[in-house]
Amino acid sequence: MIALTAGDWRATLAPEQGGAVLSLDWRGRPVFRSTPEGATDILETACFPLVPYANRIADGRFVFEGRSVQLPTLERFAPHALHGDAWLLPWTVESQTENRVEMSLDWPGDTDGWPWPWRARQVVELTDEGLSISLSVTNTGNAIMPAGLGLHPYFHRYADSRLTLSAEGVWITDAREIPERLAPVAEVADWSNGLALADAPFVDHAYAGWTGQAVLDGGGRWVMLSADAPAHWTQVYAPLGVDFFCVEPVTHRPDAHNAPAGEDHGLARLAPGETSPFAMRIGATPL
Repeated sequence: MIALTAGDWRATLAPEQGGAVLSLDWRGRPVFRSTPEGATDILETACFPLVPYANRIADGRFVFEGRSVQLPTLERFAPHALHGDAWLLPWTVESQTENRVEMSLDWPGDTDGWPWPWRARQVVELTDEGLSISLSVTNTGNAIMPAGLGLHPYFHRYADSRLTLSAEGVWITDAREIPERLAPVAEVADWSNGLALADAPFVDHAYAGWTGQAVLDGGGRWVMLSADAPAHWTQVYAPLGVDFFCVEPVTHRPDAHNAPAGEDHGLARLAPGETSPFAMRIGATPL
């Protein structure tokens, strides 16, 4: 475990556990939900990177540039592939200071999985203003590859937590949790004027045309999240009766690999040697 400090901010990381953030606190109180001591399940951590794609690929199958791909799936999410490979592998620390860690992960390409080789880089840094995470993926192969990025933060939920964010639409999913149609946000939950989590329905949906800004208030403070321009989508996961919720900046919609031709789905086409970057920042201020 690596501890970072800067001003009123504290964070812990576990590069060996999917490059995950284990905790993020501001003035001694949690911003991310804290990972239980001794937890080995990546889904119990506070935040982890999504490379080289985010969310679900239906049945783990797609065709790209005439190449048919069948990805392995985890039993708990079968039959779909989920969140790429980076969250399931140990990352290598390249440099470390008291407030900054740079880590990397190389994927060689796999005939039984993601067939294109890539290199990911993640920089986690604390300053007096808060947390920043820079994430990128580089195509290290000799053929064009599809690529997407995202981060999966779990925010601590207080009794009075509210979420404010603006988007143009929301993807309605079918019974298999695969996007089926784009709808007005009110069909699921409209967060544009602020909505208390206690008043929200169960939400696990991708919001499209997101502005890249979100405000989370509750517990006596405002938490501000921002993401760079490639992240025009955000997955909001707000289950009922738990002490967390997720606002996940991502660069493409779920199952973008199987989107119809002509759709603005966000998935990048990376040429050999090309890099796709992305960053998320989190700050806080008292109410």
